Amino acid sequence: MIGYGFTKDLGLSFEKVREIVTEELKKEGFGILTEIDIQKKFREKLGIDFKRYIILGACNPPNAYKSILAEENIGLMLPCNVIIYEKSDKTVLSIVKPTVAMQMIDNEELRPVAALIEDKLKKVFESVQ
Repeated sequence: MIGYGFTKDLGLSFEKVREIVTEELKKEGFGILTEIDIQKKFREKLGIDFKRYIILGACNPPNAYKSILAEENIGLMLPCNVIIYEKSDKTVLSIVKPTVAMQMIDNEELRPVAALIEDKLKKVFESVQ
């Protein structure tokens, strides 16, 4: 268990977890702004084979807007990262906890937005079984 994110091992395929997560993010108002395929990048840049591992940058535009209005430099902490990777015979799903990430920023206006986003991300996390 990690304190800065929701994480769990799943008995689903990598592809299935990715499919479910993408759909559930949409239901909660998120789009995927970025996708980093670590396996591919490590092969290209380092010449090594690595397990399947992707980082999805999820964004909820209305709340990103509120956050940027409250703290212009918050873009350093955006988007919300979701990772999916293979571990032995399981697929791992981890989603950042925005309330933890925002603790380092001393701005009271951000706390309710971070809590709202975290609630939405927790719903996504819990929907993947």
